[in-house]
Amino acid sequence: MMALTGAGLAAFRHRDYRWMQSARLLSVVAAEMQSVAVAWQVYEITHRALDLGYVGLVQFFPGFLFALAAGHVADRFARRSVMLVCYCGYVVGSALLLWQSANNLRNTHVIFAILFLLGTVRAFSGPAASALMPQLVDAKDFPNAVAWSSSVFMTSTIMGPAVGGLIYAWGHATAVYAVSVPMYLGSLVCLWVIRPREGGLEKKGASLETMLAGVRYVFEQKIILGSISLDLFAVLLGGAVALLPIYADEILHVGPRGLGVLRSAPAVGAGIMAVLLANRPLRKKAGATMLWCVAIFGGATVAFGISRSFWFSLAMLFVTGAADMVSVIVRGTLVQIATPAEMRGRVSAVNYLFIGASNEFGEFESGVTAQWFGAVRAVLIGGVGTLIVTAVWAWRFPDLRRVQTLEMVDA
Repeated sequence: MMALTGAGLAAFRHRDYRWMQSARLLSVVAAEMQSVAVAWQVYEITHRALDLGYVGLVQFFPGFLFALAAGHVADRFARRSVMLVCYCGYVVGSALLLWQSANNLRNTHVIFAILFLLGTVRAFSGPAASALMPQLVDAKDFPNAVAWSSSVFMTSTIMGPAVGGLIYAWGHATAVYAVSVPMYLGSLVCLWVIRPREGGLEKKGASLETMLAGVRYVFEQKIILGSISLDLFAVLLGGAVALLPIYADEILHVGPRGLGVLRSAPAVGAGIMAVLLANRPLRKKAGATMLWCVAIFGGATVAFGISRSFWFSLAMLFVTGAADMVSVIVRGTLVQIATPAEMRGRVSAVNYLFIGASNEFGEFESGVTAQWFGAVRAVLIGGVGTLIVTAVWAWRFPDLRRVQTLEMVDA
């Protein structure tokens, strides 16, 4: 592996950025551990693909309902304060998951209600966190910060599912939730010590006009609209993750430990790609590279769908993660550098609605499709659909296709 250069680690020279990434590492690992436990727990209770879809749906609805309000909150109130409140919410939600499992309720409605609460917290924390990052680093270091932030996120999603699967196999869901609660508390402490630069907040009074400003801005900026809508449909159609419990149990026959490894494989690919891009950032043809990588994501999803080999399935999930990471970094950088500081919360909320919440809705779509056609056909339909969408977007958004570099002028 290449040696990390000083320029490659530029973002970590900033104290607050280091604490922020520490908080994200702990919280995302905890969330990913919980995701494995929740999926397997629900599937153990009902053995229905549709219920795995409901796991995603109940987390999608809060993002859909509260996205505009969350963006408005992130632009009107200190973003660190918003995140502190949200991280307290994560602690409460994780504790409630522990409570229901420890009491052996075996009631999916209780689990879904807790997931709705966690989805609501995520709807508000996502825009605030995204808008806060430019306040933690210098403008020249921002693309590097995005790349390393993505790498930290993917490292967390490598560790979380693998550790969660191992703990679940050893001590069931209760043990997973018991480990998650103190991890969320640790992330809260890390966030508490951050002291971001002031400024970059909306000064206009609260109104429907200011709340909708982010939506108008996204639809006016075709590069932003093209990048986040492309990811929207790729996530909706190509998300095989929701069906991994079925693949682990009925197709690949690897159990909960194998499920944890399968869940980690995309994150391994994504984490490696994020490190590569942090040290070798895209200097040209960033937009075209993004489109090609989304197409590779769709093709690898198709290959995973037809695989009956555990190792080949792992390899294809690895490729989906690596390809998706290129899209994540290009989109994440474009959204921030093309948005005025005082609007970043609202634009990030629209981005979250398109991408973050659509992850959960994509899980619901996968669950419904699998219920109708079977898990394998559902994955194949999603992969082929992603390829078609990529071709259409390359034609419909020529400005996105022509984007060259990712340089931030003003933080």
